[in-house]
Amino acid sequence: MGVRGLKRKRSRKRWVIAIVASLAVLAVGAAGAVYLKLNSNISTFDAAGLSKNRPEAAQADANGDKPVNLLLIGSDTRSGANGKLGGSASGPVGRSDTTILLHVYPDHQHAVGVSIPRDSLVDIPPCLLPNGTWSPDQPSAQFNSAFSMGDTAKGNPACTQNTVEKLSGLRIDHTLVIDFAGFAAMTSAVHGVDVCVPNDIYQGDMNPNLGYKGKVVLQKGLRNLSGQQALDYVRVRHGVGDNSDVGRMLRQQAFLSALIAKVKGGGMSLTNILPLASAVTKSLTVDPALNSGLKLAKFALTMKNIDLKNIQFITAPWKYAGARIDLVHPDVDDLFAELRADRTLQGVNASGKPSTPAKPTPVVDGTGINVSVFNGTTTDGLAGKGADELAAKHFTVTGTATAKSQDHATTRIEYGSTDAVQAKAVAQLFPGAQLVMLDIPGINVVLGQDFAKTAATAPPKPLPTSLTQQARSADANPCSKLSYG
Repeated sequence: MGVRGLKRKRSRKRWVIAIVASLAVLAVGAAGAVYLKLNSNISTFDAAGLSKNRPEAAQADANGDKPVNLLLIGSDTRSGANGKLGGSASGPVGRSDTTILLHVYPDHQHAVGVSIPRDSLVDIPPCLLPNGTWSPDQPSAQFNSAFSMGDTAKGNPACTQNTVEKLSGLRIDHTLVIDFAGFAAMTSAVHGVDVCVPNDIYQGDMNPNLGYKGKVVLQKGLRNLSGQQALDYVRVRHGVGDNSDVGRMLRQQAFLSALIAKVKGGGMSLTNILPLASAVTKSLTVDPALNSGLKLAKFALTMKNIDLKNIQFITAPWKYAGARIDLVHPDVDDLFAELRADRTLQGVNASGKPSTPAKPTPVVDGTGINVSVFNGTTTDGLAGKGADELAAKHFTVTGTATAKSQDHATTRIEYGSTDAVQAKAVAQLFPGAQLVMLDIPGINVVLGQDFAKTAATAPPKPLPTSLTQQARSADANPCSKLSYG
């Protein structure tokens, strides 16, 4: 009797082990199938097109934490299924409709997305073309023309990445391009996104060439939008606010805020993210370093612990320049400097490291002292930074320029025989500078590599409230800040 009972227990134990093992094999097989499906959906662009002169990569701290910069590009190519969603009149060439640089801070508690206006004038560096040649540098070119370099349906993500890296001084870790079909599928995968439509949107607003107002496409008020309607919401320019392309970027930021809130509200786990990833990857082009479903899911999970109020969106400071847009300097430079220093828009240290106490600035009053500033190095924008420091102490900067020689290791304060006292006052702002008396009128500051190093490590100035008040957090009222005008 005892022996039979023992055999029965052993037999049951074997069955339990066999069932668990079978379920494990099925689970691993299913996960593997999903993983392979995601990988087969993903397209990558050639890393050979990335610039050879890129910003330095951020270094991880002792805990392995470092910032992550993601470049998100919305392509308005009309090839394939995209033509049905966006109209095929524009042809199959890929163009960038939306570009957002997302900076995830090392502390894993903050993130900022910066929208870059598509019509803004920027310096597009050399880019690799389909025929294997490199384009020439294009100063003051329209930003979204970078993505169109080469005139292919897939666009040129590497060229846009090169352009953003040069503009921001930030090294882009990952670039993702999503087209109309992918955007529509993504919104359907999360069962729609709750957004605010500021006023009724008509057929004539979606297509100004229609010639008449037509029917209401989107009704005013809080709406759950997916598919074509969600696409219409983020693309429409006319009939809302100031009817501008820049204005609709505010709705795109609001939509992304609502999407993030929807995904986070459902619980950020692989189970919930995989359906979204499956929908997105069908219409996704990524950099080679993000070429698997697992890598995509892991990146999404880096946002898991960031509170909605600490996910912010802002538009790079801009102003109209005729039919195009100029980025406002030095505001845009200060914005990217904050990100490079891992400081939030409100000046909070989000590097995960203790803040370094600021060095006391000398008490100097430069009222009535004229100074010319020259960049004696190859570091771009250094003369402007030196001029800013002088102006902050009330010196009058009569001009900035590039020095005849750009190999100065040490900053020089050049002055005439009657300006020795004033030159010493200037020198207090540039520790270690050489004082050199010459047969010249007035005072020249020739900035050297010593100042370039100091400027690179100095904490950025706090951003003006006029800029930070424009930021939108992911938990903001869905009906606020939806357009200009």
